[in-house]
Amino acid sequence: MVTADWPGVDPEWSREIDVASTSAVDGPGSVRRWHLLDNGAQLARRGLTPAGTLLCVHGNPTWSYLWRTLLGAGSDPAHPWRVVAVDQLDMGFSERTGTFRRLEDRINDLGDLTAALGLDGPVVTVGHDWGGVISLGWAVAHPQQLAGVVLTNTAVHQPSASRIPPALRLALHPAVHRWGTTTSDTFLRVTHSLAHPPLAADVRSAFMAPYRGADRRAGVGNFVADIPADPSHPSFPTLSRVAEGVRGLGVPALMLWGPRDPIFSDRYLKDLISRLPDAKVHRFEGAGHLVAEDRDIAAPVFEWLAECGRDSEAAAGPLEPGTGVPPLWAPLTALAAGPAAGDTAVAEMAVDGSVARSLSWRELEQNIVALAAGLREAGVRHGSRVSLMIPPGVDLTVVLYACLRLGAVVVVADAGLGTRGLSRAVKGATPDFLIGIDKALAAASVLGWPGRRISVRDLPAARRRLLAVETSLAALRRRGASPELPCRDPALVPDPDAPAAVLFTSGSTGPAKGVLYTHRQLAAMRDTVAATLGIRPGARLVAGFAPFALLGPALGAVSVTPAMDVTRPRTLTASALAAAAAVIDATVIFASPAALRNVLATQAGLSWAGHQALGRVELLLSAGAPVPEPLLAEVQRLLPRASLHTPYGMTEALPVTDISLEQIRSAGADAAAGTVAGAGNGVCVGWPVHGACVAVIPLAADGTAPGTGSVTDAVTEAGVTGEILVSAPHVKDAYDRLWLTQRESVRTAGWHRTGDVGHLDAAGRLWVEGRLAHVVTAPGAVVTPVGAEQAIERLDDVGMAAVVGVGPSGTQAVVAVIETVPPVRRAGPAAPQLAGRVRDAARAAGVSVSAVLAVPSQPTDIRHNAKIDRTRLSRWASKVLAGGRPGTP
Repeated sequence: MVTADWPGVDPEWSREIDVASTSAVDGPGSVRRWHLLDNGAQLARRGLTPAGTLLCVHGNPTWSYLWRTLLGAGSDPAHPWRVVAVDQLDMGFSERTGTFRRLEDRINDLGDLTAALGLDGPVVTVGHDWGGVISLGWAVAHPQQLAGVVLTNTAVHQPSASRIPPALRLALHPAVHRWGTTTSDTFLRVTHSLAHPPLAADVRSAFMAPYRGADRRAGVGNFVADIPADPSHPSFPTLSRVAEGVRGLGVPALMLWGPRDPIFSDRYLKDLISRLPDAKVHRFEGAGHLVAEDRDIAAPVFEWLAECGRDSEAAAGPLEPGTGVPPLWAPLTALAAGPAAGDTAVAEMAVDGSVARSLSWRELEQNIVALAAGLREAGVRHGSRVSLMIPPGVDLTVVLYACLRLGAVVVVADAGLGTRGLSRAVKGATPDFLIGIDKALAAASVLGWPGRRISVRDLPAARRRLLAVETSLAALRRRGASPELPCRDPALVPDPDAPAAVLFTSGSTGPAKGVLYTHRQLAAMRDTVAATLGIRPGARLVAGFAPFALLGPALGAVSVTPAMDVTRPRTLTASALAAAAAVIDATVIFASPAALRNVLATQAGLSWAGHQALGRVELLLSAGAPVPEPLLAEVQRLLPRASLHTPYGMTEALPVTDISLEQIRSAGADAAAGTVAGAGNGVCVGWPVHGACVAVIPLAADGTAPGTGSVTDAVTEAGVTGEILVSAPHVKDAYDRLWLTQRESVRTAGWHRTGDVGHLDAAGRLWVEGRLAHVVTAPGAVVTPVGAEQAIERLDDVGMAAVVGVGPSGTQAVVAVIETVPPVRRAGPAAPQLAGRVRDAARAAGVSVSAVLAVPSQPTDIRHNAKIDRTRLSRWASKVLAGGRPGTP
């Protein structure tokens, strides 16, 4: 062994130990020589007392080298832990025994080793690949020593109805197995190629070091051959015993997962979560099978260990289930039983302006009750995850409320994420059921989305077989329409603190995140919207934005979905909006800024009746992106009676603040006159909504908002720019399977950190200045983008503007990227005269712009058509200013 060739390994960690074997495969009195990476002696030499031992078990075809970052972190005096990373027998630099060791033998082997080492506890097992199964086998057999488990891309169960992954089937094929795993080093090289990004040459060489020569690779081949592909395999009973034993471990668990894994996919993660339901889970988007190489896992492991220690010190009795929260559907049920039962509750529009479908309150309630009964009969239970792939309208409303009544968790990842983003979201959520329209079901078949499939409408038999559809909503409603309605059983009323929904963010600032809400938080959202905006039962809502289409029945509001492509808000026309408003004599409209722009652009086609319908609207809500005052002023002329509001919020907390057009104008006057401290620089989004509190964490000189994690970090002084924090009853419960992201979002105790940047003024109004990730760190200045962008957008020949940074942090050049009116033909440097006016406008807002680039159109998110991808623009601007061909940003 030459540890100098193992980058990242301290030579002092490498050791060998002779261990008496009790495995049946070895003869009586057998002794086996193990190789370990162990920092125990190093900690003792430094006089450090470890908090416990991490017992790290590699899979195939890696070795203890996989855990080097944990060894380094465990040697830190700030949080000393003994880390014992083993080389399993016939693997790494341990003895080549010449025997075929099965799963049972390997679990026994590990027990022999820990006995020889005298590991009495507390022990936290860490496993990867088939080392995960072995580590869990040790955990089940040693409950007195066990303090926790950490798992990375592994599995403990292979469903009898499912085949093992294709890559393993190939490795097991008789024509491939021996050559691929033992005679050649193909299996090793293929495994190493799964790293994202690719392994450095010296790291790859270190992973290959113990396996140079066919005589050193017999264990690799035997490990593959011992995979229990079906119940007839000799190791299947042991695997099943471990899988069931895991359910009773009763210790803290952490799962760190790479979703880009062709072997241990998210279905195996889902199975592990079902066995360890209280585990902390984090999926590293973009990481794969070798997650310990793709991402830093040492930091989260030791953060989790510290958190477990704090939790045990502050342990209290179990929390009582929440009570006394009216369920989300309470107003709907009340209306269905009252004098308004026959009135329209929900409708959807056809392209020709007619009503495509509608239900009264009574019919809506009856449909929900019948479908809930049918879904229950089909296997939907408390906690079942149900992915809804249905456009806003009658069908989506009915199935959403039916699932919620059953205590199922609805997964809402809309098509606005795009095919790639939608696929990532659905696979990450691992739904048990997927209910969708034909297009969604076809995508599920092609892209391999998980879940038992249910169609919206009845399908011909051949189509059902092709799409692997089990039944339809129509069939389930028919089946559920019987005198015995299980969903009427009070025992089925979900606990308010049980998970209710996973709603995905827009993905405009990175991969879309699943946001987990409980029934209590959804009800709090309903109550906040009602109290803040005055939307009460009897209101009539045109919902041009999916979340409000679903919230309408919970508010007791009549809801209509206009004829539009909900994945492209810009498709909402003035005629379609007016037709929807006319059908229900609308009092409220919700539409995104992009939708409003197209409504204004198409208003010439409005009929007299259309103008009259819009003229009766009393309240307009627009959110999802900053709404410029000039746009609102134009909308006001189209909706003369309406009070125009632009609530600020996010998927994690909707809404946070609210403001009307009149209040926006007042705030602008205050900023211009300088009469209110802190007024100006950014978009004024108003005052916190009912039940919400807002504060900021001040920005540091490097453009970050670190804070200490204490509630005292949150400040409300006027004019202090920082990351915006919000505290409210309707703030999300957690990010789904993103434990690290969740910890970051609540690292200031009691607050959700939004990732937005802004400040409060002396009148208590919040001004949003941009995203924390988009702050520009110029020499001697921290520049937030929105204020300068607004100033630039006031120029007649500029549409949307973005201010981005180019260059290293601390010395970034401020670059303005503008969408011109009319649009330029090709992207590139702006015309000198226009560039000069852009610089002057930005300078008036206190920002010095180094360069101005023009684009035909800004790259925006799909859902809102309004959030500019400034990170993408920054990369593009860097290339252009370095002399590269502009192309398309």
